[in-house]
Amino acid sequence: MASLKDVARLAEVSLMTVSRALNNPEKLSQSTLDKVRQAIVQLNYVPNIAAQNIRSAANNTIGVLSLGTATTPFSVEIILAIEKTVRAHHWQSFVINTFENDPAELDLAVEQLLSHHPAAIIITRNGLKKVKIHSKLQHLPIVLANCISDDLHTAAYIPNDYLGQHRITELIVKKGYKRPLFLHIPKNYIATQERKKAFEEVWFQQEKPMLPIQYFMPDDGENYFEGAQPLIDLLEHHSQEFDFDVIVCGNDRIAFVAYQLLLAHGFRIPQDVAVVGYDNMVGVRHLFMPLLTTVQLPHYEMGEQAALHIIQNRQDKEPHWVDCPLILGESC
Repeated sequence: MASLKDVARLAEVSLMTVSRALNNPEKLSQSTLDKVRQAIVQLNYVPNIAAQNIRSAANNTIGVLSLGTATTPFSVEIILAIEKTVRAHHWQSFVINTFENDPAELDLAVEQLLSHHPAAIIITRNGLKKVKIHSKLQHLPIVLANCISDDLHTAAYIPNDYLGQHRITELIVKKGYKRPLFLHIPKNYIATQERKKAFEEVWFQQEKPMLPIQYFMPDDGENYFEGAQPLIDLLEHHSQEFDFDVIVCGNDRIAFVAYQLLLAHGFRIPQDVAVVGYDNMVGVRHLFMPLLTTVQLPHYEMGEQAALHIIQNRQDKEPHWVDCPLILGESC
């Protein structure tokens, strides 16, 4: 691998001149700058960003500890937003992906993260949960995206699930639906509790509302086909008793299964039964026929704001509830 000295030797300039070409090109004549750049290209020289950070008083590098975010298509926009925001402000970023349920792997990821000497860290998660902040990271500025923690008082950017569910329930009531079946994601999730509270607040404001039927996935469950199991049981074993006019789904994956089940049993959506989802799942919503009504999980916005929190040197250390807008389709 070529070094700074190799570049200087080939360009026949000093090490200081090469450094200026990389960091302060405006201080060099165009002819000298061209010589250095030609040598860099010829040698395929790649600057050692970590070493520059150690030497520089202005370390503009953000390390991202991704707890499954970078490998989960539904939340990868958090990483995309961080990278785009960092580049737009002429900062640097790098991502270390790991999984929190493997302590040895997490320890290794933290060591890799620290070896790059970041100025600050963003911890992201593929689903909203409480996370443990590794003790070796707690001396650095930390911002959380799509997660919270009891280990450190620090800023967190998290979805406003209460408001999102409030909006979609208002739509259901406005449309005149009276007999809802709510297929929730796991009961122990933060999002589930917020959404249940919002749904019931809106639903029971009506005059003489029917008591809604609500099912919950097992704690920490990730098999979302299982989330639709109550609907499977109702359709296959109690089809004569099926009398719901709207299926409220805890996420779009459950809604996807609900579509298949309802259509397979001869129900029309939304003429016979309406369906609503949650998440606005990346790259999938447009495949629903009819187009799904859902709520946007603000993955991109959470990543963007977490990065700006560091870049703009925001000083608050509070949770920030990021808006979850209603996405209208034709399923309701």
